[in-house]
Amino acid sequence: MAMSAISIGGALGLILPPRSRRGGAVSWSAVTGRRAAAAVVVRASYEAGVGVMATKVGMMTYFDPETGKPVPVTVVGFRDGGNVVTQVKTAATDGYDAVQVGYHGVREEKLTRPELGHLGKAGAPPLRHLQEFRLTAVDPFEPGQELDFAELFKEGDLIDVSGNSIGKGFQGGIKRHNFKRGLMTHGSKSHRQLGSIGAGTTPGRVYKGKKMPGRMGGTKTKIRKLKIVKIDNNLRVVMIKGAVPGKPGNLLRITPAKIVGKNIPKN
Repeated sequence: MAMSAISIGGALGLILPPRSRRGGAVSWSAVTGRRAAAAVVVRASYEAGVGVMATKVGMMTYFDPETGKPVPVTVVGFRDGGNVVTQVKTAATDGYDAVQVGYHGVREEKLTRPELGHLGKAGAPPLRHLQEFRLTAVDPFEPGQELDFAELFKEGDLIDVSGNSIGKGFQGGIKRHNFKRGLMTHGSKSHRQLGSIGAGTTPGRVYKGKKMPGRMGGTKTKIRKLKIVKIDNNLRVVMIKGAVPGKPGNLLRITPAKIVGKNIPKN
């Protein structure tokens, strides 16, 4: 599997034509007659703090030692190689501040020469996954620095967990959108069919975004404000209350939860 780099907040180098004085969206050069383009940096969202990547192990029941009540938790582990800072991006060099983190150590044969050169420049071992965390300040980080989950988070903290959800294939409207089925008796011939999708004369077409059968699952999903129940440094696992996206073995992205007024400004 090739190493993937994810940029937070969408495309930052989107090229759009500048608006002319008359309000048009296209500007033409008087010499070449070609369209003149200008780089526009799209406003991106910041993370509440640097995060890490982890691997989903499975779910279990954890009994609270104080109350004795059962708590459904997801066990999250870390593969060999850990989380290593592979690049520190600054506004002076890259136009924005971010920390690139690598995860999941692999053999050198699994990566290409450009990927090995990028990691070797930071003094990092061969890593399969790369992700960026856009921050307001990157001074405390340097290439080759190892990130320890126990130092970044503690028990009781709220976190955001994102990953690819379980793919369910092509599904109908009832399972995909929670539609109601038709009658099963009394001569009904519409049981699980979709039904009407629009009028024939007006508008004479199907509106975009109409809820219909299609591919379900297998998309990036984020579960916000999950609580860390327990951090076991001996087993190198973390227990998170509730469910997280994906099946066991799925790659997860864990970041501090965004709370307005606490780590995110109200404005």
